[in-house]
Amino acid sequence: MLRYPKLLALAAGALSATGFAPLELWPVTILCLVLLIRLLGDAPTWRSAFWRMWLFALGHFTVGLNWIAHAFTYQDSMPHWFGYGAVVALSLYLAVFPAVGAAVAHALTRSSRAQSRGASPESEQRPSTSLGTSGLVFPLLLAAAWIATEWLRATLFTGFAWNPLAAIWVPVLPVAQATKWVGTYGLSGLTVLAAGGALLVARRRWAGAALIVPLPLLALLLLPHPAAPGPLAVRIVQPNVSQDEKQDVDAQAAHLQQLVRMSGPPGASPRLLLWPEAAIDNGYLLAEEPGLRRYLARALGPGDVLLTGGIALEYDQQGRAIGGRNSVFALAPDTRILARYDKAHLVPYGEYLPMRAILTPLGLSRLVPGDLDFWPGPGPKTFDIPGVGPIGFQICYEIIFSGQVIDPAHRPLFLFNPSNDAWFGSWGPPQHLAQARLRAIEEGMTIVRATPTGISAVIAPNGRIEGSIGLGKQGVLDAHLPAPLPPTPFARYGNLLPALLALALVALGVVIRIRRR
Repeated sequence: MLRYPKLLALAAGALSATGFAPLELWPVTILCLVLLIRLLGDAPTWRSAFWRMWLFALGHFTVGLNWIAHAFTYQDSMPHWFGYGAVVALSLYLAVFPAVGAAVAHALTRSSRAQSRGASPESEQRPSTSLGTSGLVFPLLLAAAWIATEWLRATLFTGFAWNPLAAIWVPVLPVAQATKWVGTYGLSGLTVLAAGGALLVARRRWAGAALIVPLPLLALLLLPHPAAPGPLAVRIVQPNVSQDEKQDVDAQAAHLQQLVRMSGPPGASPRLLLWPEAAIDNGYLLAEEPGLRRYLARALGPGDVLLTGGIALEYDQQGRAIGGRNSVFALAPDTRILARYDKAHLVPYGEYLPMRAILTPLGLSRLVPGDLDFWPGPGPKTFDIPGVGPIGFQICYEIIFSGQVIDPAHRPLFLFNPSNDAWFGSWGPPQHLAQARLRAIEEGMTIVRATPTGISAVIAPNGRIEGSIGLGKQGVLDAHLPAPLPPTPFARYGNLLPALLALALVALGVVIRIRRR
């Protein structure tokens, strides 16, 4: 039995976060999960398992989400040190989800073990020094619980799906291909299962290891299909305007001029110009200012289309602005707005302030400057853009939600993900990019990201980056977009697949328990 299990759990959780971008030390994450399963297996009660997992997850989320503190440095309505408190507070909450899963898996394993011995569950208080039969069942139940609780974390109270465990596999594309079959949450569960198999090998439980280890390793057979470039030509513009510069009202006209200049003169062939989220600063309203549209149209030749982020306002009957929309506009050379997509999955405390009537008197405000909250749009929608074809949109944070990014009624040619990652320090942008790559693999869909400071990229349907502009760099990226693949199993059935995987893991655990009685 290991000494100081709670301290070990906290330290292992903190180290496990190094598997995510930008460090991508995924073998460290696997080793930490092996230690976690050992600690949970040694826990004498389900309550002890809960607290060990909660401490592991607390370290895991606190380190992995450290970039959130950086966002507080771009506002002065609250002390900047609030950012560190926000990271810890959020991690305290998020850690509850895997902790509940671990407690349930532990309780079910102990209960079935007690029944197989003819003892009461209450008498099973001694920690296990050998995995044995319980050690084979517990990783199966823990993997199933991980799938369920990771989905719940992404769903309840608007959800926070950042850094699913499966994201550690983005650098290992053959393994990441499994998401097209079982989704991101399913691959997260298989990762836990692989760690359980590694522990069985370490304890020389060969029969159990022979059953568990091959399941995750099957993903190695899912080699990514090569992506062939299609006919659609795009230019992504990354101006490298920092958040401090963007909030300088006097510089807004210069920022707009820079975007137009970098877009280049119209050419002989039609182009699709892609600008970042909120590329048109708050001082300009594209839908309400014909002069602004005429100015932008100068950069467009015949057949060109500009997709740009901007703000739209909502008014009451008296003409007073009462809300805003974080939008993407499609602008034609004749200044017509061809389409407008409104962000649906808004960032709490960023784009709106929950419980405003209570929190405002306490001195709390949202991070994005302004008095008006943003309003959500209706959700994923594909727009048919003349001369281009069907395009799907997901703005910034929306891309992290597995199974919620594509219009199921109208599959697009590609998904445009404009984002402003200038808030997110050096860790947030590569993590954001990694999650966009998971969406590309899941859906078999090309994803194009345009950001003001990086990382802008063209992501092929196999998750491979076809071209990118790095963090903190100014530049343009000209590319021909890879065509989408046929709908993947995940594109057809969504998160039903990881749910079925979780049920299958539970059923396998039950069968093993029955056969060993």
